[in-house]
Amino acid sequence: MRFRNFSQYNYLLILSLYLNSLLGYSQQAEKRSLFVKKIDANIQLDGSLDEAVWKEADTATNFWQMFPTDSLRSKNQTEVKLLYDDTHIYIGGYAKGVAANFMVNSLRRDFSARSNDNITVLFDTFRDGQNAFLFGVSAYGVQREGLVSDRGTTINGFNLTWDIKWKAETIREEDFFSIEMAIPLNSLKYPEGSQRWGFQSYRYDMQTNERSSWSSVPQNQIPINLGFIGEIVFEEPLTKNKTPLYLIPYINGLSSNSFDNNPKSNSIAVGGDLKIAVGNGLNLDVTLNPDFSNVEVDDIITNLTRFEISLPEKRQFFIDNRDLFGNFGGLREAIPFFSRRIGIARDANGNTIQNNIIGGVRLSGKLDENWRLGVLSIQNQEDQANAIASNNNAMIALQRKIFNQSQIGAFFINRESIKDYDFLKEEDKYNRVIGLDYNLNSANNNWAGKFYTHKSFQPNDTEGNLSSGAELTYNTRIWRLSSKWVYVDQEYRSDLGFIPRAGVIKTGISAARTFYPKKGIVNSHNIELSNYNWQQQSLDYKKTDHFKRIEYKLEFKKQDQLSFLLRNQYVYLPSPFDPTRSENGVPLDANRDYNFNEWSVEYQSNVARLFNFSSQFSYGSFYNGTRFAYKGNTQFRIQPKVIMSLLWDYNQIRLPDPYPSANIILVSPKLELTLSKQLFWSTLVQYSNQSQNLGVNSRLQWRFAPLSDLYLVYNDNYYTREFGPVFRSINLKFTYWLSL
Repeated sequence: MRFRNFSQYNYLLILSLYLNSLLGYSQQAEKRSLFVKKIDANIQLDGSLDEAVWKEADTATNFWQMFPTDSLRSKNQTEVKLLYDDTHIYIGGYAKGVAANFMVNSLRRDFSARSNDNITVLFDTFRDGQNAFLFGVSAYGVQREGLVSDRGTTINGFNLTWDIKWKAETIREEDFFSIEMAIPLNSLKYPEGSQRWGFQSYRYDMQTNERSSWSSVPQNQIPINLGFIGEIVFEEPLTKNKTPLYLIPYINGLSSNSFDNNPKSNSIAVGGDLKIAVGNGLNLDVTLNPDFSNVEVDDIITNLTRFEISLPEKRQFFIDNRDLFGNFGGLREAIPFFSRRIGIARDANGNTIQNNIIGGVRLSGKLDENWRLGVLSIQNQEDQANAIASNNNAMIALQRKIFNQSQIGAFFINRESIKDYDFLKEEDKYNRVIGLDYNLNSANNNWAGKFYTHKSFQPNDTEGNLSSGAELTYNTRIWRLSSKWVYVDQEYRSDLGFIPRAGVIKTGISAARTFYPKKGIVNSHNIELSNYNWQQQSLDYKKTDHFKRIEYKLEFKKQDQLSFLLRNQYVYLPSPFDPTRSENGVPLDANRDYNFNEWSVEYQSNVARLFNFSSQFSYGSFYNGTRFAYKGNTQFRIQPKVIMSLLWDYNQIRLPDPYPSANIILVSPKLELTLSKQLFWSTLVQYSNQSQNLGVNSRLQWRFAPLSDLYLVYNDNYYTREFGPVFRSINLKFTYWLSL
């Protein structure tokens, strides 16, 4: 009965969405094109654009506003020129300003565009509207490079962790800045003989609070959306470049002290990565004894839910073509492959600990304009003292572009122990998952959807084990309507995935309407309603969660934001649960209903200001008690070298006796010094009384050559209930990129 009602409900929804698509507003910009001249003259990279060849270059100009409107040309002129030779593509940029006070967040690579005056370019080298390479330069000459996936429709398809070697220089004058970029063609993947690429350029202008792009993008979209880009046409077809080969060795000296059970130890580790370009479309990454001590520590998060939370991947080995492996399934419900699982394991007591990786290989990229391939195999180290087996972690993914902008993909995942262990249960010897996904994207960029079915296999367990989902979204600059259905069988399992809860059916719908006033200080009003429902398979599909909310958001022309939210939440607890996670706390009663309401107000100032902040106040009922919450973040910059920030999250939970009440506090100050474009120092302190931990991470980085670094990293952790040290370490790590 439930399935039948839901099916009828979805048919009605799809019909209404279709009617709205006929009546709604759709903005599809005209296709802009830019000619790229081939040169044989030398360009001196100094940011000045004074070589004669720049005067002969075709110019991308007449940028369109994205903010505060999307129907006018930008106020401050922006020009972008492109040239190329047999080895490089060159980008020249000119950005008109009104004064010399250009804004920059810091001198550190991979800046955020939202808080820097900058010019950014995108190259869709296969012209498939699915993936792109991104390069940006700030007014102070700071570089950033990134990968765009999933058509760039959401921020989840944007990753700045990717690194390659390229050069850029900038000149700042009284009322403009100009840039020059030189990007090696062999660092990009493209079809041999190609003559046309998808292309976009956009600019963040902090002096006028304006965002603009060469090819027009509606302001409800983000500027990396590949559905709205133009194209560049090369004078001659591109020839195959010399295949680059990078060897990245490292040596790491570690001195550590675990105060709980292990004595002081000193060690030296050696390993490295090998990056090989296979043809013009594939990358082969090989790693041996990888070490990630230079990676920034994860942010501590206060968790008041019953479920596990996910954290982003920051390790370079897993970044390139990450979407090819990690974007199967539902983003929040059941991801079959989540690379953060590799290198992490649970010991015999169920504690999460680090598990060393012996080595691995990863082949990923384009076979041609329509096909993508991903193959991964990683071996982790056995740790018999902690009852951790050595497993081979493997995945094969194949993706095909269909119907102009849509995709269909299939995958196979295998996690298997390489030998029998006395401590290993029969059902844990291997876990396999197969699946098929279809990602819908319409040519007019209004429709998007995902439909998938996955199945897992374990020893003596092959029946059922399904995970399926369907999602459909209609999105214009005025309306955003969405419907979702997800089923995760209670026996479905993916050891290399992220599954917050199994044995559920989730259904939901959301609707949002945006209004754009013609005058005044407010740029847009947005009202959104959402309704989500979860049913538990093991309870004969009894409803266990119901989430309803209404949110009203204002975005101001100075880029400040103010939002108001009302939320109603229903929870049926199938097992006892203590949201405070207090020691010896009495958990809330199982097998009963809880219904509670909450309101909140949030303000976010313009992040480009030297002093900016966000604050959120929430209050309401919480299970059978109340909760008051105040969280936020404040940042002060001394441009361009100093950033001081403070993050806080305070939750005051009051439950009736005998259940525990608590004041849960998370405080995280951070100091960042960018002494130059090569020398960086940052110190992060994190205190959480929920995790009973005070952690200090201090990292000094010297980039002595392109993408080659010397790190000095200090970590210190303290147990706060009975204050005392837990773990302390210092790393000195050297890594170098060798081009062979």
